[in-house]
Amino acid sequence: MRHPLSTYRLQIRESFTLDDAAEVTGYLRDLGVSWAYLSPILEATPGSDHGYDVVDVTRVDPARGGADGLERFVESARAQELGILIDIVPNHMGVSEPRTNAWWWDVLRRGRVSAYADSFDIDWEFGGGKVRVPVLGDHLDAVIDEISYDPTPADDAPDGLVRYYDHVFPVAPGTGTSDIRALLDAQNFELRFWQDEAADLNYRRFFAVTTLAGVRVELPEVFQATHAEILRWVREGLADGLRVDHPDGLVDPGGYLDQLAVALEEAGEGEVGYVLGEKILEHGEALPSWWKTAGTTGYDALAEIDRVLTDPAGEAALDALDARLRTDSDLEPLTGWHDLIHDTKRKIADSIQVSEIRRLVRGLPSGLREEFGAEALQDALAEILACFPVYRSYLPAGRAHLDAAAGEAEVRRPELGDVIEKLVPVLADTSLEVAWRFQQTTGPVMAKGVEDTAFYRYTRLGSLTEVGGDPGEFALDVTGFHTAQALRHASWPTAMTTLSTHDTKRGEDTRARIAVLAEIPERWAEVLAEFRGIASTGHGPFDALLWQAIVGAWPESASTPEGRKVYRERLHAYAEKAAREASEVTGWWEQDEAFEERMHAVVDAATGPAAERVRAFVDEISPAGWSNGLSAKLLQIMGPGVPDVYQGSELWEQSLVDPDNRRAVDFAERRRLLASLDAPGATPPAVDATGAAKLLVTSRALRLRREHPLEIYRPLEAAGVAADHVVAFDRGGVFAVATRLPHGLAAAGGWRDTVVLLPDTPVIDVLTGRSFSGGPVPLADLLAFYPVALLIF
Repeated sequence: MRHPLSTYRLQIRESFTLDDAAEVTGYLRDLGVSWAYLSPILEATPGSDHGYDVVDVTRVDPARGGADGLERFVESARAQELGILIDIVPNHMGVSEPRTNAWWWDVLRRGRVSAYADSFDIDWEFGGGKVRVPVLGDHLDAVIDEISYDPTPADDAPDGLVRYYDHVFPVAPGTGTSDIRALLDAQNFELRFWQDEAADLNYRRFFAVTTLAGVRVELPEVFQATHAEILRWVREGLADGLRVDHPDGLVDPGGYLDQLAVALEEAGEGEVGYVLGEKILEHGEALPSWWKTAGTTGYDALAEIDRVLTDPAGEAALDALDARLRTDSDLEPLTGWHDLIHDTKRKIADSIQVSEIRRLVRGLPSGLREEFGAEALQDALAEILACFPVYRSYLPAGRAHLDAAAGEAEVRRPELGDVIEKLVPVLADTSLEVAWRFQQTTGPVMAKGVEDTAFYRYTRLGSLTEVGGDPGEFALDVTGFHTAQALRHASWPTAMTTLSTHDTKRGEDTRARIAVLAEIPERWAEVLAEFRGIASTGHGPFDALLWQAIVGAWPESASTPEGRKVYRERLHAYAEKAAREASEVTGWWEQDEAFEERMHAVVDAATGPAAERVRAFVDEISPAGWSNGLSAKLLQIMGPGVPDVYQGSELWEQSLVDPDNRRAVDFAERRRLLASLDAPGATPPAVDATGAAKLLVTSRALRLRREHPLEIYRPLEAAGVAADHVVAFDRGGVFAVATRLPHGLAAAGGWRDTVVLLPDTPVIDVLTGRSFSGGPVPLADLLAFYPVALLIF
């Protein structure tokens, strides 16, 4: 199987099309990239800047460049000897604008007799033969006068349209009438109040996103229809590999990957192709070994790299600070990460996932429903879901997770013991549809309860609340890091690794700067108290989250009034999303206006009257943050697996949560900087706000990886008083050396007598061009210019 040595993720959209991507292929080659990695390119909802809301599986999105644009991109990529990896979305389709999705439109028009009725995962019986569409601003009786019938025939709606403001729906054949209520009664869809989406939907969604309808890709005819265009890319040499979005949402992820492997082998004339699965692994969880995939998309590696750069000594002080903030805000103290996520997952199960859980209840054997009743069964299922320890099981594998969840649920809710005891064998019986559906439901509860709720409540150190990470694991020592990397090298050597993606809660260098706070917890407590004295929401833990974001993502451009204005707008959007996701004081459904006013006042103060004070603290911690950022990048690129560079992150990546991390990238500036680094006689750049040093590290590491096979992973020993401050390893004559805990290192007097033990052979640092004799090399000398070194014989 051909696989990349590295990848570079490009977000393809209307403002950065495939033709724009073609223009940067030369730069990617110069950077040292092996494969270009494209976000979804099938036709998506108009205006979508991410592409995961596919509306037409049969063609490349014209707004993103279309089929011709893909061919031009491929021609350009091949000229630069780049492979091509493309993101695909088998789990769901976009339905926010029904008319743009011909399949969904036909289902709404024809109902169960539509040729596409079985393509979507719809519970027709529960809907009374209709698809429930939650778009109304209130219940139907309250807004019926705002709904109209447009009898004008159209090619896709020969019987006219139902209109509700910007929403349009097709009228079923032969049902047109000016009597709106009679018209609506005759349709194959039922318009509902938008808040009904939580409890009364009858189609499976992606997580809790009502505008993304689940697709039944497990049906052979649906698989063929949804993958015909994708397989054409492979057959015609337009793609070398695929990244599969959210396989856990499918009925049988392993079965899907088997089916995909067969199809790829046929399309590739015997070559299976490189396939990655976007799988979130919980701490200590292994990827299913039988999956036909090269591995995950790398969040597990991200967690390991972040934690080896986090000071374990800061945990107790940051816990104490969090406890004080909670006491000052009249909040209950946290009893631990595990209890927190149980409660947030239960909140999700009792709110935005009720539709899915009620569908599970309807799928249970009738005897069980008669014995316990729907209410008790729903309660027990929600409790098991809240206790489920991983994203999902793959029965019969993972039965232990189900048993563990049931055991914990019985302890937490002993009054449900009899119900839970009867449920477990049913949920474990893969001959029953409900067992498969339960496995599809654990993931959304986990994702929404943990990543999209608990991460915004557990605020002691924001760099740890990242996708794929367990914030309960504060840090990782050097030995633990090496063990994890050796396991990756042995088990999944061609899996992807990452530091930033379109889904990360914070860009890699935002996290790198926030991680410094673990080295200076007492100082951070003082500064946070000062900042809260300037502006506060009144909610201490949220203040900590927001002020960490403010200092962590503070850009150099904020030194100018215009730059602060732009940053202020970004922070307002982040603050709103973070507060509403946390859903402690305010939320998406109901807003606390007074709290949100105070929240926005914090942002205004930080980027206004207090800007100089904030900038002073940013200047105080930035050098250590830059050191962390360079170390993380070197560890990722030179470590086991296939490193992905998210677009733009070859310079400082100080984004916040999406969509902030999908902002436009200035490739011209990066091309200019790279050319200056490559110029004959160029002086290695300083580690400063320009990010040129990170570009140097990224390009030299990527190029070295492309030119030298990295066949082993062997830890290198360090000796001396500061030995705990270095992470170093040998990849087979290529040596990576990185600094950890730089603030503490400087405070303790630097490297002093510490050495890294290299083979007794001369080596050259490709970052600076300096030569070293090998053997015990003093780190004070080796790392005199940069906090990292990349050595070759």
